[in-house]
Amino acid sequence: QVQLLESGGGLVQPGGSLRLSCAASGGTFNGYTTGWFRQSPGQEREFVAALRWTEGSTHYKNSVKGRFTISRDRAKNTVYLQMDRLMPEDTAVYHCVAANSRLIVSRLMDGENYDYWGQGTQVTVSS
Repeated sequence: QVQLLESGGGLVQPGGSLRLSCAASGGTFNGYTTGWFRQSPGQEREFVAALRWTEGSTHYKNSVKGRFTISRDRAKNTVYLQMDRLMPEDTAVYHCVAANSRLIVSRLMDGENYDYWGQGTQVTVSS
């Protein structure tokens, strides 16, 4: 049973940066699709980014393209979300997710297709 351990959230000013980390415990990400979702109060959860572990291909929500980067460290079995030029509308609880298969593009943005979820880490962008 894979467990996802997130870290790296916090309070940052608009225009600032944060890096979220998600380490797998009890297993590895080999063959998995990993990613990040976020949810703000009163809003539905939304897809942010995904990375197919084996091949390294990535996909992003349109509004974060060019600002956020998802990446992996194979040796550490960890996936990262580097968030630059943060805006107040990025404020949310960010959840690391993992699916134990390679998801096709049409399935990446639906949280129901992911098997494992982290507890979430709060990101607040405010001056």
